[in-house]
Parts: sequence; structure tokens; C-alpha cells
Amino acid sequence: MTNPVVATAGSTDPQAPLVVLLHGRGSHEQEILDLAGHLPEGLAYAAVRAPIAEGGGYAWFANRGIGRPVPESLRANLDWFRRWLDTAAPDGRPVVLIGFSGGAAFAGGLLLDDPQRWAGAAVLYGTLPFDAGVPTTSDRLAGVPVFVAQGDHDTVIPRELLDRTWTYVRDESAAVATTRRDPVGHGIAMPALEALGDWLRHRIG
Repeated sequence: MTNPVVATAGSTDPQAPLVVLLHGRGSHEQEILDLAGHLPEGLAYAAVRAPIAEGGGYAWFANRGIGRPVPESLRANLDWFRRWLDTAAPDGRPVVLIGFSGGAAFAGGLLLDDPQRWAGAAVLYGTLPFDAGVPTTSDRLAGVPVFVAQGDHDTVIPRELLDRTWTYVRDESAAVATTRRDPVGHGIAMPALEALGDWLRHRIG
């Protein structure tokens, strides 16, 4: 598997904190790169294209159902992503993951697989990948900043998985959790995007 297609914005300093943007299923890197224009200046942004062609766009893993990755597919693509990242951001360079929808599940897989690798992670309008081969034990994310945004009227991600993610991050994982729900569907609310910018600024800005 070749290195991913990556679109960039923001700082070109190779030492600047790196924010990795992970798009949703059926989307692509250019769409989620638009988020960078609403997030803090001075950071480097890299929007990565998922490896599986699907629906006119790309996906991060094969699914057993919405929000439920096939474990073998998730594992292979986590490893593929880390090979790229460890070249793009050697140890010592702070990296924050921001994933939307299917990209949120992939960001969650990366986070749960190696919690101490990340300066933080944002799970936007998606679920963590439960029962998919990565640990979801108590205290797994101890001390890691995690931002969760959900829509009260989201009918794309199963409510059971949204609620399970909410409870796990807030009450079980020991993450430094910032969570919010807005009266929207499966799309990023502007107040949530503003809060995400504040969270990033506070953590690594």
C-alpha cells in the first residue's frame, strides 16, 4: 500500500504542531481541509485521504454496519497510517487527530491503539470503534485530551454508539474530556467548530 494522498494548510514549519484531519466515509481530503480555515493559525494541518475507494470518495475501513469496523480492515489501515505519520511527524512533534463521522471512528482507533502518541483527539459526529480489536478498557485514555461533538438529531450514526462513545469518554476512559451536543443532525454546528478551535488553541496553540 502506497503512502496516502495528503492536502496541507497552515504552517510549513516541520516542527509546528500537526493537526491531522480525517474525512468521513465517501468523502475526500479536500472537503475536510476546509476546516483548517476555521481553526487556529500557527499550526500545520494535514488532511489525509482514506485508502479504500467507496461511493465516489474514500473510506477508512470496511464496515460490518454503520460505525462498526471490520477489525482486520481497521488494523491494517491503522498500521498503514502510522507508517506514514511516523515519517511525517517523528516522535517529539505534537500531533492532534480530528476526525468526522467515519474519520472519527478511525481517529478513535488510532487514539485507543496508542493513547500516549497523541497530543489530543477530536471525535466529531461519530463513534469510537467499539468491538473492533482496539482496547476500550477503563482508564485507557488517562490524561489524554479528547473533544467530542455530537448532534442531538443525528440519524446517521446509531444512537446507541453515540451514547456509548459519550459515556466512555466522559465517565470511563479517564480522558481529559471536553464534550458538547448541539441541536443539529449529522453535520458540524458552527458553535461546535468554534469550541473545537478554542480547545485546540488551549491545548497546543
